[in-house]
Amino acid sequence: MTVKIINKSNHQLPAYETIASAGMDLRANLEDKVVLSPLDRVIVKTGLFIELPVGYEAQVRPRSGLAAKKGITVLNAPGTIDADYRGEIGVILVNLSKEAFVINDGERIAQLVIAKHERAEWQEVEVLEESDRGEGGFGSTGV
Repeated sequence: MTVKIINKSNHQLPAYETIASAGMDLRANLEDKVVLSPLDRVIVKTGLFIELPVGYEAQVRPRSGLAAKKGITVLNAPGTIDADYRGEIGVILVNLSKEAFVINDGERIAQLVIAKHERAEWQEVEVLEESDRGEGGFGSTGV
């Protein structure tokens, strides 16, 4: 699949690091470093603009190492970029740690996964078919 991209950053295009990688790292495109205090959030621009085919979305997801080691994650994970969006990709980061975190230009801040999706058509009914699970939710099937 080919995706059109405009790169207004000074950084390389996102790329798959291994043959089996699902995501590509997104990098911060900053003029000055950003200090993200504990429990603060910020939208970090990437300098990237994409044109996805209809039927696909781009999902902005946290980087596991940044989350585990520094407590930095994507606030609305996964963030969705729709096929008709043409603006700059921004990443909403939040600092869940107890220490300030410095975001530098070019820092890998999130990952991008391209995924196919379906469009649903609602069929209004009076009754839903029964299932083994029924109405159980929010951990009802676990211990």
